[in-house]
Amino acid sequence: MEEKLDKLYRETIFELEKIGIRIENNPEIGTIDIKLSKRNNKRYGACKQEAPDESTKYIEKNRNHRIIKFTKYKKHHIEISPWVMELEDKIIKNTIIHELIHCMPDCNNHGETFKKYANTINQALGYDISRVGNKAEDYKQSNIEYKEERKYNYKIECQKCGQTVYRQRYNRNFTKKYRCGKCGGKFDVYRIEYKDKI
Repeated sequence: MEEKLDKLYRETIFELEKIGIRIENNPEIGTIDIKLSKRNNKRYGACKQEAPDESTKYIEKNRNHRIIKFTKYKKHHIEISPWVMELEDKIIKNTIIHELIHCMPDCNNHGETFKKYANTINQALGYDISRVGNKAEDYKQSNIEYKEERKYNYKIECQKCGQTVYRQRYNRNFTKKYRCGKCGGKFDVYRIEYKDKI
C-alpha cells in the first residue's frame, strides 16, 4: 500500500507541475513527507504542519482570546487513511492533492486561498477537490459496497445544491455559523429518528 501511495503521490506532483504549481523544491512550501495513517480514521487524510515561518506570524482575536497563527510552514506531514487506498486511483489522488493544497502558504484552512487553488486544479485537471468528501459516493464510484459504520442522528442538507452530510451530534449554532462548501448555501438540519426539521 505504501508503494501505491508513493506512486500516486509522484503522479500528482507531475500533474500539478504541468499546470504551473510547483510543489517539490519550492522554498515557499518547504519539505513534505507522505505516509499512511496508523489509525483507520473516518477522515480521508490530514496535513500536519511544523516549523512555522516566523515572518508570517499574525495574531487573531477570538472574543477574549488572542491566538498566534502563521500563514506559512517549513515542514508538512501528510497522512492518508488506509481505507482511502481501497478506492479508485483518481479519488486517492484527489485526496492527496487536497492535502497538498494545505501545504501552500495561507492554505492551512479551507479559506479563500484554498478554494482558489482547488478551483484552478479542478478546472485544469478534472478533479473534484472540496472541503469535505462523500464517502458513500466515493465507494459507489469505486464499485465497492459501502457499509455505514455509525448510526447518525442528524441529516444536514444544503438548501441550494442538495448536498447531504450526516452527523451524530448537533450544534445549535450550526445553521447560523456554517455554509455549504460547494455552493455557499444555507443548511437545513433534520433529526433522522423523527424526520423532523430542526
